[in-house]
Amino acid sequence: MSTPESSVSKHSCKAIPTIRPLLLLQCDVPDNKDSSQTLITSHILELFAMFAFATCGGYSGGLRLSVDCVNKTESNLSIDIAFAYPFRLQQVTFEVPTCEGKEQQKLALVGDSSSSAEFFVTVAVFAFLYSLAATVVYIFFQNKYRENNRGPLIDFIVTVVFSFLWLVGSSAWAKGLSDVKVATDPKEVLLLMSACKQPSNKCMAVHSPVMSSLNTSVVFGFLNFILWAGNIWFVFKETGWHSSGQRYLSDPMEKHSSSYNQGGYNQESYGSSGGYSQQANLGPTSDEFGQQPSGPTSFNNQI
Repeated sequence: MSTPESSVSKHSCKAIPTIRPLLLLQCDVPDNKDSSQTLITSHILELFAMFAFATCGGYSGGLRLSVDCVNKTESNLSIDIAFAYPFRLQQVTFEVPTCEGKEQQKLALVGDSSSSAEFFVTVAVFAFLYSLAATVVYIFFQNKYRENNRGPLIDFIVTVVFSFLWLVGSSAWAKGLSDVKVATDPKEVLLLMSACKQPSNKCMAVHSPVMSSLNTSVVFGFLNFILWAGNIWFVFKETGWHSSGQRYLSDPMEKHSSSYNQGGYNQESYGSSGGYSQQANLGPTSDEFGQQPSGPTSFNNQI
């Protein structure tokens, strides 16, 4: 049967005596390796930023409309309107028939979502580059990363900043995407045509733009925010602020244990006594039972 001492020796433990004759063991198990692996894994997950800017920055779509005039020679059944990133829709122009002769009407889409789209893609690109560089540093230059505590502090500050940028960029792009969907809605575009305002002409949408990749980019944006915000804790554990906080919490515990050691509750005194004293004074000893009381003897002598 293994003794308590053999099980305690596997870790760096110290005995903390209490007021009662019990022994508390405080074990410090090093977790530097586990924390480094967790930090590397979290930064590898942050590389998903490339999916955010790939699905948004590489988008190109379009819609097709048809205008059937009373005079069939003036009709145009295939009006293609193409748009792409960065979604400066006011620069997207197209021509439609007026159904009043061969005259064409030149129109343009409404809205400009380039600022939110470009900001979102910029954040995604720089986040991807930083995650890639940080992962290389963690794997190959970990000693220099921990030197003078500068690496963890810089990493912590950058992680907090990118978390905030992901939240702002994803929210702004979600609003910008909503504006893009409204501006490229075939029903909204048909309202811009003068020919479609006449009941005798038939206007309809042949096909609408596909926005699935843009919806995915918004999802990846908020997913990256969650990853970067969750990584703040793992990066904070590598900084000197976290280690100083642990030392601050451990100092009162050490003072508490040393005060009990001075008061006579240390481990050695408890171990040498073998627990509670078996020679407790539970009553009169055998010597006390063997002695005659002196009071009655003196009374007989007087008689």
